[in-house]
Amino acid sequence: MDITKENLNDLNAVVSIKLGPEDYQEKVDNVLKDYRKKAKVDGFRPGMVPLGLIKRMYYKPVLAEEINKIVSENLMNYIRDEKLRILGEPLPHEGKENSIDFDRDTEFEFSFDLGLVPDFKLNITEKDKIVFNNIEIEDKVVEEYIENVSRRFGDFKPVDKAEGNELVKGSLKQVDESGNINEGGFSVDEASFSIDLIKDEEIKKRFIGAQTGAQIIFDLRKAYPNDSELATLLKIDREKAAEVNGSFMAQINEILKFENHPINQELFNKTFGEDQVKSEEEFNAKIREEIKANYERESNYRFALDCKKYLIKKAGITLPVDFLKRWVLATNEKMTQEQIDKDFGEYEEEFQWQLIKDQLIRENEISVSEEELLEYAVIMARNQFYQYGLYNVPDEHIQKYAQEQLTRKDDARRLRDMKYEDKIISFMKETVKLDNKEITLEKFRKLFEK
Repeated sequence: MDITKENLNDLNAVVSIKLGPEDYQEKVDNVLKDYRKKAKVDGFRPGMVPLGLIKRMYYKPVLAEEINKIVSENLMNYIRDEKLRILGEPLPHEGKENSIDFDRDTEFEFSFDLGLVPDFKLNITEKDKIVFNNIEIEDKVVEEYIENVSRRFGDFKPVDKAEGNELVKGSLKQVDESGNINEGGFSVDEASFSIDLIKDEEIKKRFIGAQTGAQIIFDLRKAYPNDSELATLLKIDREKAAEVNGSFMAQINEILKFENHPINQELFNKTFGEDQVKSEEEFNAKIREEIKANYERESNYRFALDCKKYLIKKAGITLPVDFLKRWVLATNEKMTQEQIDKDFGEYEEEFQWQLIKDQLIRENEISVSEEELLEYAVIMARNQFYQYGLYNVPDEHIQKYAQEQLTRKDDARRLRDMKYEDKIISFMKETVKLDNKEITLEKFRKLFEK
C-alpha cells in the first residue's frame, strides 16, 4: 500500500491511496471461504459448494466492500498518524476520476480532497477590550414583574354588573325574528364568552352594564365572525359553525371579573415557597434578585455574541470555501447549491467560531468534569421549569430530570457543548478588559435589532 499527500495550497490537500493484491486478496479470500461455509446452492450440500462457483457469484461485491473498508480505515489512520487537522470529512477528489474496473484491475488508486484547518493566532490578553452591558433595574420593570406575578396567580371573581372586560356565563339559544326561542335552532346551556372579545361595538355596548339574570338578544355571527370561535362557543364542529346565522338570546347566569392576586402572604408562598418570603419588602427584594439574575443571563448572552464577533474578526481565519461548500452539499441531502451559496456566510462564521473555541480550549486547558456537567444540567433544568412559572419544583425532582437528560447522548452532547462555551465566555471575562456600560432594558433590546 502506498499513501501520499499533495498540498495544493495552505488550505487544500489531496491524499492518494494505492492498493495491490497483497493489501486486499487475503481478506477477500477469507470472506469468500466464510461464504462457502454458509451458502445454500441447489444441488450442493451446505459447505460443499465449489469455491470457483462462490467466486463467480460473490467475488466482485466482496472485493468492492473489502477495498472500501481498507481504504476508509487507512485514510483515517493516516490523517490521525500525520496529525492532519481537517475540516469536515474527506471527499472524493474532484480533479481526477477514479476509473475502477473490478473485473480486470488488480491494482487500485483512490484520491481524496481534504480541507485543512488554517494556522491562526489569538493571543487573548487584557489589551483586548470588549463591551459588557449591565442592564439597569428600573422601578417600572419591578412593578411590571410584580403585576405579572399577581396576574399569574389571579382568578375570576363573581360581580353583579358587567363593565366591559368580564367573562359571561349562561345559555345561548337561537331565536326567531320575534325573539322567541327557535326549538330546532342552535343552542347551548352552558356557554361562556368574554365581552371584550366581541367584534361588533354596538353589540358589545349592550352587554356593558348588564346584570346577572339579564337576557340580551344579539347577532351571534356579528359578535363572533370566526367559525372556530363560534364552534367553541356553541360546542359544535367547525363545519357546522359555518351554518350559524341570525339572532341568539344570551341568558346571563354569572358575570366573572378577573382579579390579580392580592399582594399578601399567600402570594409570597405561591411564588417562592412556604414562608420563604414573609413581608412585602422581602417580596420586592426577591423579585429584584430574580430580575437581576435574568438580566445577568441576558448580559452574558450579549457578551457571548460580542465575543464571537470580536474573536472572528481578530483571528481573520481564511477557510477552504469551495471544499466546505462541497462538504455541506454532500452531507445535507435537502439543500441545493443555490441555498448553500446564499447562506454560506452563516456556515463560514460557525466554522470559524468552532475553530476558535477548539483553540481556546486546547491552549488554556479548559475542561468540563462530569460533576460540572451535572451541576450545569441541574441549573438549565431549573431555568426551564422557571420559564413555565414553576418555581417550587423540589430539588430532587430537578436533579432526577437533569440526570435523565444526561443519559440521552444528544442531550448530553448539547449540554456539554453549552458548558464548554460557558467556560470560554468566563475565560474571556476574566482575561480581556471589560468596557462596562450601564444601559436600560429598552436600549439593550435595541442592540439585537442591528
